[in-house]
Amino acid sequence: MQVKAIIFDLDGTLFQSEKVGLPAFLETFRVLKEEGLYREEMPTEDKIRSVFGMTHDELWQTLLPDATKEIREKADRMMLGFELELIGRHRGEFYPGVKETLHALKERGYALFIASNGVGPYVRGVLESGDLTSLFTGIYSAGEYKTKSKVDLVSLLKEQHQVTDGMMVGDRSSDVEAGKQNGLVTVGCRYSGFPQFGSRDELAGADHLISSFAQMLDLA
Repeated sequence: MQVKAIIFDLDGTLFQSEKVGLPAFLETFRVLKEEGLYREEMPTEDKIRSVFGMTHDELWQTLLPDATKEIREKADRMMLGFELELIGRHRGEFYPGVKETLHALKERGYALFIASNGVGPYVRGVLESGDLTSLFTGIYSAGEYKTKSKVDLVSLLKEQHQVTDGMMVGDRSSDVEAGKQNGLVTVGCRYSGFPQFGSRDELAGADHLISSFAQMLDLA
């Protein structure tokens, strides 16, 4: 059976990750400093935003380049706990039009998927907070499948669900690369009026660019 799919990144694409990610990172660094495990200047908010969308290995290599493996793992556990707490308190928000548009795409017969560089509990927690889990045929996270890159994660998703055609939708160059290398149409998300996590040319190679999530309905 051939499956026509739309594969979505999560943070910066469906979910405004800075709403929970930024305070969770800042609280993590506060605790690390309090415990004497981090003695440098606190990373700036811009520096923290720059790692959104990276794998967890990549983001801690960027933010804690001189830390031991044990400290990075402790920081990762703390950050996840703070994020889940904030999600549970409904501090997170989806971008305008996400819920309605996803329902409409599902009604048009698309198989919807998530491919995120996040960890499983976070990804599932975000989707559950918006009652969106049931819309997705498959939910893939790098933390759960232990993939090294978004390219590998999307490749695994395609193989397991026999996806032969469709789109990859995301806000980072890693999403565009994953789509291109897996033979998918690529859609870059650069939403008007919202923070951008990548450089200005981050999405230069995308087949399409959208400035609001509802524009997905024009492409599907």
